[in-house]
Amino acid sequence: MGWHGYLVLWCGVFGTVALAGYGRSLAGMTRAQRTVRTKGRIERVDEPRHGSSPSNGIAVVVSFQDPATGQEFTVTNDGECGERISVAWTGREIGVHYPRGRPHAFRFANDFSEGGRGLGWPTFALFLVYAGLVVVAAIDRGWPWALLGFCGPWALSGVYHLPGNVRDRNRRIDVLAAMAAVPGRVVAVLKSVTIDSDDGYTSTHLVPVLTFTTLDGRAVTAYCESGLRDPAGSRGLDVTIHYAPDDPANFVLDVEAERRSWRWDMAANVVGVLIVATAAAVGVAAL
Repeated sequence: MGWHGYLVLWCGVFGTVALAGYGRSLAGMTRAQRTVRTKGRIERVDEPRHGSSPSNGIAVVVSFQDPATGQEFTVTNDGECGERISVAWTGREIGVHYPRGRPHAFRFANDFSEGGRGLGWPTFALFLVYAGLVVVAAIDRGWPWALLGFCGPWALSGVYHLPGNVRDRNRRIDVLAAMAAVPGRVVAVLKSVTIDSDDGYTSTHLVPVLTFTTLDGRAVTAYCESGLRDPAGSRGLDVTIHYAPDDPANFVLDVEAERRSWRWDMAANVVGVLIVATAAAVGVAAL
């Protein structure tokens, strides 16, 4: 079988996967569509133990209600419970997901997203079909088709999303300007050690844990992934926390550094769009 045959097989297999996935979505049979999504409330927060692993998140007790039966559940995040809870305070609402009729198989989530229709994998399969067709065109008709086929849609997507990225950047700048400042303290430093089985290289990841109290009295415990110069020796360090009044999970230590980071991110987006648009234009000109 020649390379054309392999590409036909490639497109056929992934095209079938895409059709099956979209069909399941239309029938309401995907995992995302069969998942119950409800809100849970943190009832208790336990302070992490200094030197323990950060992988399981902050230990919390959460209560939620099954919408189908009205039954109340009170659970903890011991073991594998979905997304890691890295910011917690008593009264915070988080997402709770579980298969329909199986509330004991719950998973936590940090947001309340609807979850979509389960089209992620079918769409990816459809992209692989498209990639196969672009490869066929590039081999049969020359490299300009590769530039046009890959960079053209990417450039159009970038141009389409760029105004939204600008709005997000401006909203983030406004949020940073409106943040309240309160004192905080690093109460623990968590540590995870990973050893590479091939070369024996040891990697150590440190995560400081800080606490602060908001102006309206909410006692927040949070992982601090960045912003401290010496995480290993930061236990007991007093810091200033800047947080969004409507959501203490949105906090930073250095407002100016965060503002500069968003400006550079916006510049990188613009440059990226210009590069792929230029590449696509080169492909069109060379046809």
